[in-house]
Amino acid sequence: MPRPAKLSSEEISSALPSLPGWSLIEGKLHREYTFPDFTHAFAFMAAVATVAEKLDHHPEWSNVYKRVSVELSTHDVGGITELDVKLAGSMEKIADKLR
Repeated sequence: MPRPAKLSSEEISSALPSLPGWSLIEGKLHREYTFPDFTHAFAFMAAVATVAEKLDHHPEWSNVYKRVSVELSTHDVGGITELDVKLAGSMEKIADKLR
C-alpha cells in the first residue's frame, strides 16, 4: 500500500483545530498528555499501540509516571501526513476515555 503524501502547511493548519492540545513543533505534531496515574498512562499507550499497529504508523513517544509526550511525523516522506492526523485523532479519543 503506498504511503500518503506529505501535507502542505495549509493542510496542517487546517487540521490542527480539530486536534485540541496538539501543536506543530520542529515539523512534527506534538502533544503532552497527563493522566491520573501511571496505570492510566500505560493503558493509554497500550491502547494506542493497537491502533498504531493497524495503521502501520508508530509514534515517537515517551512516558514518565503519569505523563506521555508524543511526536508524530511520517519519516519516509519527511513530514506530516494524513496518517499522523488520523493517529492524533485516535489518541484524543483514547485519552478522553482514560482521563
